[in-house]
Amino acid sequence: MPYSTPAHDTLDLAAIRARHTLLLLGRLWQGDRARVDLARELGLSRSAISSIVSELMEAGLVGETGPRAARCGGGGQAGRRATMLALNTRAASLLALDLGASHVRVDLLDLRCRTLASRTVAHDIGCGPGPTYALAARLTREVLAEAGVGREAVAGVGAGVPGPVDHTTGGVVQPPNMGGWDGERVAAGLSSALGLPALVDNDANLGALAEARFGAHRGQPDLIYVKAATGIGAGVMLGGRLHRGVRGGAGEIGHISINERGPVGRSGNPGSLESYAAGQVLVETARARRAAGAPSTLPPALTLGDLIAGAGSDPLAREVWAEAGHHLGVAISTVLNLFNPGAVVVGGRLAGAGAVFLDAIRESALSRTLRVNAGGTPIEFSSLGADAGVLGAGAMLLDQLFTPAGLRHLGRIASVGRSPPPPARPSPFPSPIPSFSPGGTL
Repeated sequence: MPYSTPAHDTLDLAAIRARHTLLLLGRLWQGDRARVDLARELGLSRSAISSIVSELMEAGLVGETGPRAARCGGGGQAGRRATMLALNTRAASLLALDLGASHVRVDLLDLRCRTLASRTVAHDIGCGPGPTYALAARLTREVLAEAGVGREAVAGVGAGVPGPVDHTTGGVVQPPNMGGWDGERVAAGLSSALGLPALVDNDANLGALAEARFGAHRGQPDLIYVKAATGIGAGVMLGGRLHRGVRGGAGEIGHISINERGPVGRSGNPGSLESYAAGQVLVETARARRAAGAPSTLPPALTLGDLIAGAGSDPLAREVWAEAGHHLGVAISTVLNLFNPGAVVVGGRLAGAGAVFLDAIRESALSRTLRVNAGGTPIEFSSLGADAGVLGAGAMLLDQLFTPAGLRHLGRIASVGRSPPPPARPSPFPSPIPSFSPGGTL
């Protein structure tokens, strides 16, 4: 009988075309290229590349920048130099929000996550969703006005929050450090307040995305990012993709019990890491020891800022930070033995304590880790500092936009206006960044 091709085996030419388009955009996100370069790298014919490029140029997402620069010692190369292509990083903007326990930061980014305008305001997230959304809306208006960008040119909002996020709903679930937020669907709330589509994730997850795309270990497919601040959480990158778990709760190492008979932390679990090493716990510990007569130059009513500032010189501060690093190292040893990552990166405000903290983390973690899981795995502070949150939010948005559905949305945004706005601020990060690969993790 004649062979009949099953319907599900039929080639979806539109899907193949979309995938090639995304691969091409991914290469241009990394850096400028000529058509001949793209054809060689993607294994496509020059005519196929030219067709895709024409569509992207028509959409305003790609532009020509001029002939390729002559190479030194080229020996008088004959012929016309290839025309270079570049991603139009101002075709659309991204709105990145870092909602911390004690601050709100809003950045407007271009398509390479370079900051166009930024605002940071002290804010107690325990005030609840309403005041937080209102503040985010005000800061959004300010950054749009400063950058001269209309709301219609923003492709979406990405936000990080300091609590567990149910990835299926965008809602937070029993967040220990976000009083009044349990069950709040933050993505929907921000979308309503800002009038833009929004994505939300845990701040440690976004820190891991930022490190994998922009940090010192960019391109490392197996990476753990630990955010140590008011709370302590981890973002887990496995095989180049963010591991969120079934609902989004993976990486909550702050609630791992490191002493089953220890003090009860915010999560209600005895002996959890946060009950020993979270920011406010360290402040309370230092105040109590100061009051009991421990030698120190710190003020009696010391703050976390005082404790960080004194980490390298004050004997009480050094003692507190060494203990905190020891406890965090115990939890990190569990992470090393479970996942055997290529790097562990520690960020968040507590990283400001410096060497005394990091040395204690390393000693505690590596002494408790099997050699096969510890050998060659660096444990380092983040090179991104306070920018990790907004860079991670931008990376999350790019993961969504560099999909077939996201590309259609991006094309609609790019078509709204073609006039170039003011230039972006210079980026402190190297460019091109080789670790980006198109295709979302969402």
